[in-house]
Amino acid sequence: MNKNIGPYRVVDLTPGRRVWINALDLSEPTHWMVGLLEVDVTVPRQRLASHKERTGEALSFTGFLVYCLARAVDENKSVQSYLKGRKQLVMFDAVDVGLMVERAVDGKTTLLVHVIRAANRKTFPEIHQEIRLAQSGPLPAGGGMPGWFRTAMLLPWPFSNLFKALLNWGVRRDPTVRVASSGTVGVTAIGMFGKGHSGWGLATNPNSLGLVVGSTCWKPAVIEGRIEPREILNLTVLFDHDVVDGAPAARFTHRLIELIESGDSLGEAAGQ
Repeated sequence: MNKNIGPYRVVDLTPGRRVWINALDLSEPTHWMVGLLEVDVTVPRQRLASHKERTGEALSFTGFLVYCLARAVDENKSVQSYLKGRKQLVMFDAVDVGLMVERAVDGKTTLLVHVIRAANRKTFPEIHQEIRLAQSGPLPAGGGMPGWFRTAMLLPWPFSNLFKALLNWGVRRDPTVRVASSGTVGVTAIGMFGKGHSGWGLATNPNSLGLVVGSTCWKPAVIEGRIEPREILNLTVLFDHDVVDGAPAARFTHRLIELIESGDSLGEAAGQ
């Protein structure tokens, strides 16, 4: 022990944490285009609160955002394209949304990977129920990761680094390998870190399009010439600049905001 500092202890990383550290090294692309947004979620929040007051059921706000994201991507699938080598793009028809779901396992919280397949063809209630099942249903083997991937991520150095280099090479040649495990787009919700305060999130993302859900807070806004208090969501959108340019990214973002702020998809689901 170094006598110049106070007592400390060394603990082993859990296998799950070691897997995630190595998996984060696989996150590409590196040419990010980032948008920091303020989205007025007053209407959808009110509809969710009204539904809970009437029925006691808490509909998933993250599920609502996933639904809106899938619809926006469905109208502009170029934003979920992936490079294949240096001369081709792979464009997917289904919008598979990768989520990180926190679960309690043996008294400890752990992160699981869950991919909502073909979210662009599902209703909001279907997405909501799928997320709730992922949060409370039977625990998937390997935390939602393929067994071979988890085993490789736990290899000692330098074998793990060699595997990651080979996997990155393979993914660039065949992007379906990445999509099969993490989806075509990704959503990370970190809003609980800054609840009640204005704050955005930036997170490592393996997908060509990522949504980072930040905090919500009340702010004054001008509505039809009047200043009103509105509930504002801080939302970060990340694009792979290798596959999409600024103009189509801006059009996609405008449509996404439109879908979220209107809250129209909650009308039928929330009985309104």
